[in-house]
Amino acid sequence: MVPVTAGHLRRDQDLTGPELRHLLDLTHDVKANPARYSDSLRGRQLALLFEKPSLRTRLTFEVAISHLGGGSVATIGPIGEREPVKDVARNLARWVDCIVARTFEQQTVDDLAHWSGVPVINALSDLYHPCQIFADAAALEARLGRLAGLKLAFIGDGNNIAHSLMITLSRLGVNFAIANPPGYDPKPDIVTEARRHAAAHGATVALTHEAEEAVRGADAVYTDVWASMGQEHEAYQRNVHFEPYRVDEALMNKAKKNAVFMHCLPAKRGQETTDGVMESRNSIVFDQAEYRLHAQKALLLMLLRGKD
Repeated sequence: MVPVTAGHLRRDQDLTGPELRHLLDLTHDVKANPARYSDSLRGRQLALLFEKPSLRTRLTFEVAISHLGGGSVATIGPIGEREPVKDVARNLARWVDCIVARTFEQQTVDDLAHWSGVPVINALSDLYHPCQIFADAAALEARLGRLAGLKLAFIGDGNNIAHSLMITLSRLGVNFAIANPPGYDPKPDIVTEARRHAAAHGATVALTHEAEEAVRGADAVYTDVWASMGQEHEAYQRNVHFEPYRVDEALMNKAKKNAVFMHCLPAKRGQETTDGVMESRNSIVFDQAEYRLHAQKALLLMLLRGKD
């Protein structure tokens, strides 16, 4: 078992290149051979700190620790109101073996990791969503048979999904293109870092405001909701700006023949994509959701069993 040298997963970059590759290999093995790992984390406990609602993240972590032989899971709501995050972290570290945090701000994840004596996993923040993208990479590799040399086009907001996609996929040799309305670009420092990784792995990172340009030659087309949790007050304005970026059948036809469609879910059908694209034979959105379970099992094994 290859341990995560950083000790935490605060962001995608906390995995080294070899650790990332091992995570994907382990994800595929966990899926193929679940019984092999059914007693791997006997007695281990998780705490889930969720400041945002969740279906896939919460359920897959709960099921993952159970499938690996672990114990109970405690779920807690918003933190930092009754007592400082640093106190919460040090309390939890006395009771559980791992803290999974789904927060509004990346700083909360970083603070938990700084003060916690047990591994902290970023289960979504405003800047990154590594657990989702590790599952996406595994699902894409399973469907297309490889990652290096593929092209993935992301159509939508330069958000946490876009950030994690460009950071992780660039390190796996995947060419990444994003198309978004002006004013909704990904953070420049993250783009710069992704381009550095891409150059080292024979890939590219391209930014455009033209959806058709981004999807041209793409093996996979990915989109996300136009207004994420916490941005509901911007929904009307965002709907106006993102209307030309809907991933419909016509846009999918601009990509490679049989290009797969991806979405991190939940989806607002009729907004960022159509029901027809979601339900098409090339849609792998539910494969992505399934791989959340397998990838998170692999991550827990690397963080908890890897240090045994």
